[in-house]
Amino acid sequence: MSEQDDDRDLGPKIDSRPAPRPAHVTLKGRAVTVAPLAVEHAEPLFSASNGPGRDHLWAYLFNGPFKTLAAFAADVEAKAKASDPLYFVVIDNRDGRPVGYQSLMRIDPANRVVEAGGIMYTPRLQSTIGSTEAQYLFAKYVFDDLGYRRYEWKCNDRNVPSRRAALRLGFAFEGVFRQHMIIKSRNRDTAWFSMLDHEWPARRAAFEAWLAPENFDAAGKQKRRLQDFAAGG
Repeated sequence: MSEQDDDRDLGPKIDSRPAPRPAHVTLKGRAVTVAPLAVEHAEPLFSASNGPGRDHLWAYLFNGPFKTLAAFAADVEAKAKASDPLYFVVIDNRDGRPVGYQSLMRIDPANRVVEAGGIMYTPRLQSTIGSTEAQYLFAKYVFDDLGYRRYEWKCNDRNVPSRRAALRLGFAFEGVFRQHMIIKSRNRDTAWFSMLDHEWPARRAAFEAWLAPENFDAAGKQKRRLQDFAAGG
């Protein structure tokens, strides 16, 4: 077998240099700022995410809900100190209030692969410009600043809102890992989604067109959907 045949059978050769590890940077957008999570964010996040009528926010997360501020603050402190997952708070630029958190996790610099996960958005952030912008800021950091090849999104296969969000944000569905995890004493089949570096320029253009001020009316309602920009419509 020739050397050319070996290369074809084994896949194309690529730049194999590792990517830098994500750091606790601050990513500022128009609606929100993504910044390092800290224990001082615990109190406003606790009051907005725990208590009567808010248990659903924690249904598909690995822990929570929390009965006391002390327990929640201890969890936030542990998250703030961790390096993988690397946690960030989402801050509403209108008043500087923390409205959620998210992380970069399963960080694999050698293969230039990283996952977005551990996402907890309070009702104030859900389904807003800021929730989309927070994910755009992460993706831009992963691809443009760090040079990762593959950006992943995984969720419980039963988590329909998360599956819809992944597709809306431009991730491609890859399949389901059956009986992948046991979470809170329940089986979890995990749906896998990904976005690749060569796909990012088109995804970035769609994000930026959707986030542009002219895409929203005076009441803050979108004129065109993100999917419309992604499809070139």
